[in-house]
Amino acid sequence: MKVETKVQAINCLHFINGHFVDSQNKKIFENINPATEEVLGTVAEGGKEEVDFAVRAARRALNGPWKTMTLTERSKIIRKIGDLILERQEELARLESLDTGKPEWLANKIDIPRAAYNFHFFADYMISVGTEAYQQDDQALHYSYRRPVGVVGIIKPWNLPLLLLTWKLAPCLAMGNTAVIKPAEWTPMTATVLMEICKEAGVPDGVVNLVHGFGPSSAGGAISEHPDIDAISFIGEPSTGTAIMKSAADSLKKLSYELGGKNPNIIFADSDLDDVIETTLRSSFINQGEVCLCGSRLYVERPIFDEFVQRFVEATKELKVGDPLKKDSNVGALVSKEHYDRVMSYVEIAKKEGGTIHTGGKRPEGLEKGYFLEPTIITGLDRNSRCVREEIFGPVVTISPFDMEEEVIMQANDTHYGLSATIWTTNLKKAHRVAHQIEAGIIWVNTWFLRDLRTPFGGMKHSGIGRTGGMHSLDFYSELSNITIKL
Repeated sequence: MKVETKVQAINCLHFINGHFVDSQNKKIFENINPATEEVLGTVAEGGKEEVDFAVRAARRALNGPWKTMTLTERSKIIRKIGDLILERQEELARLESLDTGKPEWLANKIDIPRAAYNFHFFADYMISVGTEAYQQDDQALHYSYRRPVGVVGIIKPWNLPLLLLTWKLAPCLAMGNTAVIKPAEWTPMTATVLMEICKEAGVPDGVVNLVHGFGPSSAGGAISEHPDIDAISFIGEPSTGTAIMKSAADSLKKLSYELGGKNPNIIFADSDLDDVIETTLRSSFINQGEVCLCGSRLYVERPIFDEFVQRFVEATKELKVGDPLKKDSNVGALVSKEHYDRVMSYVEIAKKEGGTIHTGGKRPEGLEKGYFLEPTIITGLDRNSRCVREEIFGPVVTISPFDMEEEVIMQANDTHYGLSATIWTTNLKKAHRVAHQIEAGIIWVNTWFLRDLRTPFGGMKHSGIGRTGGMHSLDFYSELSNITIKL
């Protein structure tokens, strides 16, 4: 099978102070299509110098027209960004698929509409919320005043590039901040197009800046260390979060982290298996399993364990792995060779640890090029297995039986992570009882990935710091002053 390659990609430049620019040293790196291993284009490689230019532009813009706009004026611009994303939806979905290897239909259905909605949501939300006010008897009136936190560094991941960038940028702009963005080096294209959209929507020069590059000793490190950046919003894996925290410590930056997950799906014997199978296929393998919320540890109550494994394996075998640009492909390519090799290494670890691979674990037949892996289901692993404990971030899941409620709660919580969990049961009391004992920031009952953007989103333990969504996002991107008036 040959993957389609006749596509129009883009060469990616930095966007600083309202203009697309090369790196000062003219350095570039190649952007690779993970489905074909061919070069999509080139990317400007930025570092300390480009970040410094961007921060200075953002600092000036804080006190420019952006500062003097009314909430209504700023809201209109933010809404316009969402409108323009939808106008370019087909183009953005194609670029997202080329960069990430995900099916184009998936980007068209989820990533791009949600990216637009992030701006639409915060455009409305920012003008509908107030601040606290308290009257202290007849002595004083206390009220809160909200101001921008300042220049924000946004370091974004590669798995849902535009969706997760807009999830951070929209509330950042809503609170009147300016931004310096570093996209993941593997997925630079939609972030570059978003800069065009921001300019067309009327965002003043310098408010939004984009610097391409890598992590330590490159653009990412320069953002973390820069003394004139006031806050950093980061989505990625915990070791990078630790490095950023160390770099940011000297200047006491505010930090918001959304990190990894090793999320449990707890399936009780009284659950609706038809619903469980259908939803668990998505929660395990959507986006090639490259979603921090994916359920990668499945715990199934013993009376239905054999039936579940049989049916889940059969359903998984029906998933088609193939060309991301074809509508009948359910699973695309992993994002890079480096990541593909890492995920494959866990398949080998599972074999050495005595696991049984029921399906997957290998490259699909007929796909000689590209970083493709069949969805993989493993049973028979000990709870201390690396494949059970470590985040794989690919289309690989483990299934384990359990006998007692207390047992599965202990196993679900036996992890350094605490991002999400899913509980399947038709017993309402059991659902509440178990949910209250799971150590995770997001817990779904009889569903998965059902989101309301007003609700708190974030993780516990090594899965993150802080919460986003609704007022939680506005709190991070603003500073509150309490003003007391003596009566």
